[in-house]
Amino acid sequence: MRTFVHNAAVWGVACPRRPSRVAGVTMAGFRIRDLNALRMVPHPAVTLIVEFGAGSPVLDCAAGPRLGSIAAGPGFGSGGAVRAWGENVECVQVRLSPVIARAVLGASPADLDGAVVPLGDLWGRSAARVREQLSETSSWQDRFALTDALLARRHEAGPPVDPEVAWAWHRIVGSRGLARVDGLAAEVGWSRKRLWSRFRLQLGLPPKRAVRLVRFDHAAHRLVAGESAAQVAANAGYADQSHLHRDVMAFTGATPATMTGEPFLTVDDIAWPSAGT
Repeated sequence: MRTFVHNAAVWGVACPRRPSRVAGVTMAGFRIRDLNALRMVPHPAVTLIVEFGAGSPVLDCAAGPRLGSIAAGPGFGSGGAVRAWGENVECVQVRLSPVIARAVLGASPADLDGAVVPLGDLWGRSAARVREQLSETSSWQDRFALTDALLARRHEAGPPVDPEVAWAWHRIVGSRGLARVDGLAAEVGWSRKRLWSRFRLQLGLPPKRAVRLVRFDHAAHRLVAGESAAQVAANAGYADQSHLHRDVMAFTGATPATMTGEPFLTVDDIAWPSAGT
């Protein structure tokens, strides 16, 4: 376990030694004695937080506080209004590609509708059981293996998304949000209406928002890496620096300069070595 220090807070961060057996799954483990008002920054993945420690993380969002293990759809936290806090927090955080999320969750990411859902509402008793198993496991690597085995079983049993929808998502991600959405339907041989409808239903967001979110995620990590806003705007496909500024404000509620110090992003170098999408 490595240490991440942000202001007066000290986080313990653990990473799996092996990749997940399921493509599209990444995870990290966190042990935080005092989690103080962490701003959630939108990410192009479905987020699962499986807590198991003596304390419990709390998410403050529009629908009110959410305690314990949760699932959140892609882009959750847009606007910068969602905060996480808590004491003695221990959890495994999982990022799921929207392409596999429906199978793993047992529900479409569209059912999350940008909100936070208690994991027990999706997994029933399995959510409580995995919490108990994680709390009884002393090694982080064993916790990752246990979580990965559960995700693999659920993924294998769940329904896949349409190949055309998966292709469109991977095209957007592979282009870092620079793909022309109007051309995606023609490339898969579908009507625009059909692709937009199936994409939104199966992945939880429409193609144009997916493009914006992926582009923002790439730009945000480049800003955190120390690149200038002008350089990031030019390389990430924004019309100009003002366009980048507006997008960052829309997604995070903060200016680009402020966002670069957000621990949700700055911890990525440790927790998610291949940061970004």
